[in-house]
Amino acid sequence: MKAFTTQGDVSVSPTDNVVSALLSRAETAPDHPALAYRSSGGFVDISTAAFAAEVREVAAGIVALGLEPGTRISLFSATRWEFTLFDYAIWASGCAAVTIYESSSAQQVEWIVGNSDSQMIICETEAHRAVFDSVAGRVADCSTAFVIEDGAVGQLKALATDEARAEVDRRVSAIKHGDLASLVYTSGTTGKPKGCVLTHGNFIWESRQLEVMAPQVINARQRQLMFLPLAHVWARLVEVACVSSGVTIYYSTGIPQLMEEMAIVKPTWVFSVPRVFEKIYNAAKQKADSEGKGRVFDRAVRVAIDYSTTLDSTGPGPWTRLQHALFDRLVYAKLRAVLGGEAEYAFSGGAPLGVRLAHFFRGIGITALEGYGLTETTAGATQNTPDAMRIGSVGRPFPGTSIKIADDGEVMIKGGQIFSGYWKNAAATEEALEPDGWFHSGDLGEIDDDGFLSITGRKKEIIVTAGGKNVAPAVLEDRIRAHPLISQVVVVGEAKPFIAALVTIDEDFLPAWASANGKTGTALADLVDDSDLNAAVQSAIDDGNNAVSRAEAIKTYRVLPQDLTIEAGELTPTLKVRREIVARKYEAVIADIYA
Repeated sequence: MKAFTTQGDVSVSPTDNVVSALLSRAETAPDHPALAYRSSGGFVDISTAAFAAEVREVAAGIVALGLEPGTRISLFSATRWEFTLFDYAIWASGCAAVTIYESSSAQQVEWIVGNSDSQMIICETEAHRAVFDSVAGRVADCSTAFVIEDGAVGQLKALATDEARAEVDRRVSAIKHGDLASLVYTSGTTGKPKGCVLTHGNFIWESRQLEVMAPQVINARQRQLMFLPLAHVWARLVEVACVSSGVTIYYSTGIPQLMEEMAIVKPTWVFSVPRVFEKIYNAAKQKADSEGKGRVFDRAVRVAIDYSTTLDSTGPGPWTRLQHALFDRLVYAKLRAVLGGEAEYAFSGGAPLGVRLAHFFRGIGITALEGYGLTETTAGATQNTPDAMRIGSVGRPFPGTSIKIADDGEVMIKGGQIFSGYWKNAAATEEALEPDGWFHSGDLGEIDDDGFLSITGRKKEIIVTAGGKNVAPAVLEDRIRAHPLISQVVVVGEAKPFIAALVTIDEDFLPAWASANGKTGTALADLVDDSDLNAAVQSAIDDGNNAVSRAEAIKTYRVLPQDLTIEAGELTPTLKVRREIVARKYEAVIADIYA
């Protein structure tokens, strides 16, 4: 059993928490912009002092409603500045926030609100309120609802009294590290989502370690554009770390406006899931091909990857440096401009980024810092940093965090970010948490002598073929998905004689491919059996197979007529595949593979 502990963790004062950190910033840097929201053609800053004042008033309104400390309040909203306002106001009132993805179904809302025993819900829009109203009769404890776009902020502020404000101050000063801060429900790739109990200590400990790990990135001179769902624990950690350290958060109005807003904000760093970085690369490739510059772009990609690769050894030679300087003017500067032109670092998490893509982004001047964690670890457990990184790994453990690899290959984690357990689910808690604090991640991995962790698969996703061969789908899927034409890959083969795959096509990249192959205007459904498309898919499959043994290789595949989506329940809000749902939906396709 191999283990590694990163030393140098920051000791967190018992009085330090997410709310006190905001109040401290409001005292020392009252005029510094904490948040900024979109208005007309630009963004409007909200100073730290003004934000803190808003938090106190909204919290006083919550207190005036008679909600006691520890009460759960559901927050059903997309990413916007008011999400952060309510998050902090709920904490300042002594209550706990329960986050719900904006895309959640009525059934999911009913489960989360009911299971958490929420007594109040904040909805973003009337449409969200209608979803809640459709199940409200079955979650009787949640008797109060407000709608952000219907004036929720002003309505709660109007309820504030001097007595309630004084009570807010008392409750803030009474916050303990062991107090419940939030219930964050797992994405639920299998079964019903479980509520992870995250404490005030979890959030502030994790935030303070991140500040010391990456001081070049987490400081008051930085700005970032928030576009990932704040209902997800990773975005919540970024929210807390930014507010606590002074990084200005700009709130995107949605993915369709993302590129426009990147150009306005010019973030100094970005954070996202790998699929977004893949989309940026694919869009650039598509544009170059359509303009007849595909060969130049492909050469620039090879140079960027070569340049980055040599940084880890002898350094780039004169010829590579010369080519890199040329392509920096012709290609790389334009790619950096897609992210605003000033971003030097990009945090990536939620799924493997891929070695090739990581080298590509570093080669063009944006260092991708890949990390790893789960809802149960308050997002971060390991992280590559500007001062300690190894492409292909997910970094070293956070300071004060220990990682060990169990005899069966499972990654186990121990540290100040580990959750307290699953809400009202003692059996699941006992299965996941050892009495001495070690958490069973459910992921398989390897750790090297320097403490860099590599994730090799998901324990519960291991496929055992009819011949008894154990196959980790992630190894194949991550590599195949790196092909610009591929959107999703689902490896199958449990108790079957060989490994196969379901493949979906990236519908954003498809038009460029179709144009280049003389099939302009042909619908995806009509291309499923096309020989040229299947030859391209097979090349991606072949590349994936190069990473595994012959017994683990994909022998055949089927291209599906449409992509997997969140709306259809096939993907989680963080774009993880819900394998059981996909297997049920395409049961006939899988049966045909093995007929």
